[in-house]
Amino acid sequence: MRKIRVLVVDDAVVVRRMVTDLLSADPDIEVVGTAANGRLALAKLPQLTPDLVTLDIEMPELDGLETLVGLRKAYPKLPVIMFSTLTERGAAATLEALARGATDYVTKPANVGSVTLAQARIREELIPRIKALCAQVLPKPAAAVAAPRPATSAPKLPLVPPRVGLPLRIDVVAIGVSTGGPNALAEVLPRLPGDFPVPIVIVQHMPPVFTRFLADRLSAASQLTVKEAEDGARLTPGAVWVAPGNFHMILRKDADGVRVGLNQDPPENSCRPAVDPLFRSVAQCFGERALGVVLTGMGYDGLRGAGEIRRGGGVMIAQDEATSVVWGMPGALVQNGQADLVLPLARIAPELAERALVGRLPLRMPVASPALGR
Repeated sequence: MRKIRVLVVDDAVVVRRMVTDLLSADPDIEVVGTAANGRLALAKLPQLTPDLVTLDIEMPELDGLETLVGLRKAYPKLPVIMFSTLTERGAAATLEALARGATDYVTKPANVGSVTLAQARIREELIPRIKALCAQVLPKPAAAVAAPRPATSAPKLPLVPPRVGLPLRIDVVAIGVSTGGPNALAEVLPRLPGDFPVPIVIVQHMPPVFTRFLADRLSAASQLTVKEAEDGARLTPGAVWVAPGNFHMILRKDADGVRVGLNQDPPENSCRPAVDPLFRSVAQCFGERALGVVLTGMGYDGLRGAGEIRRGGGVMIAQDEATSVVWGMPGALVQNGQADLVLPLARIAPELAERALVGRLPLRMPVASPALGR
């Protein structure tokens, strides 16, 4: 049976051994080699022909960022998962790696208390990403060849007929995104005009610290001001709020309008922040004037909340499969009949601008989209 071939690159012997042992224990994965630095990894790639590379960021001789640059020149489509530390330095380097072409990242366990817990963290976070990014390698069950692919473990929701034509008006845009999200957001937000007339709220599955760096980088690349969300912040036209790591973000109405709320309620869909709590609150606060967007990502977070938005009369947009790094979250919407529109990534910003125009003055669209981190 064909297995997913993985090259593990890390300068720490203990980490290489731990990752190799954990991956090799999975029947669908084969570790075809290891390397202690980027220079060795680049030399081994032609002989090993892996399906995916795990790449440490901080290494001697040739670090992860420089290795990634060399790797992308020769292998532009090879999935690369960065292995980073949960620190400010690690967050900054990880986002730079994503901007340079890394596919995804996993944070190294820190202060988890035992080797067993560290192994469990790596197993839970790394293996599902490898399988999602290399799904085409694994053989499909015979029944799946003739039948449409179901959304993995996704709940079945009541169907709501797609809306016909533009809504009367939208007063908020809510975006949910995961794997591949930083680059997807870097494609969408910089293409929106500085006078975009409605607030934007975003849940990107990321840990603490990382979300602040993401907001800063997106703000620097955009005409809009992007910030990590603050509890009690009032929604204003054109403001963009990113949910902070380890906090759910919701919206709530008060006498002065709609404000951001943050909480540490239990994770939903194994995530905190999660998309579903945000979408539910958006539906409650904005009803038929809500516009939700689900971009690339693993799993089905956002599906239930999308159902709430559509039942309230709002509209849902899903990114298409061809332009998604992983078509899990948007695919769950499509396969469960909860997407009013399915669009390639390049069409999403113009669609948001067009819908925001309803009942408002024309927008001044930017001429070009600056690249995140360039």
